[in-house]
Amino acid sequence: MKNFLTTGVGAAAASALPMVASAQEAVGMDQRINDIFAGSTGWFVNLIFMSLPGTNFPWIVLWLVVAASVFTLYFGFIQIKAFWHAISLVKGDYSDPDDSGEVSHFQALTTALSGTVGLGNIAGVAVAVGIGGPGATFWMILAGLLGMASKLSLIHI
Repeated sequence: MKNFLTTGVGAAAASALPMVASAQEAVGMDQRINDIFAGSTGWFVNLIFMSLPGTNFPWIVLWLVVAASVFTLYFGFIQIKAFWHAISLVKGDYSDPDDSGEVSHFQALTTALSGTVGLGNIAGVAVAVGIGGPGATFWMILAGLLGMASKLSLIHI
């Protein structure tokens, strides 16, 4: 046993054992925290993700669509009205060359979009079109337009 611990392999194995125990304890801690909060929030999660009676359509999806439609109407179809203003902002028509900073408006936009969209959404579009056909594109565009009004209202809170 002494020779095993003095060799490099034995020492590496002995030093890795506490890390394995620590990793198992971390998983146990996550589960304990989940169990604590699941008791107090589980009813709410079950409520909002419950399907509408007689359908397979969750309440939360209905709530998001209704809220986005209300925001779209309240702001007067801001997604369409302010489109050219948004393009002017990104092009830098309103920027002052003497302002400090190294990031252009376009660079800021692309950085924010890359953090928001992510690879999962890009792959999700490909899967949706592959499974649902061209009609999926229409629903994705509609969801994007409604989502713009929701995003605008969340930014202004």
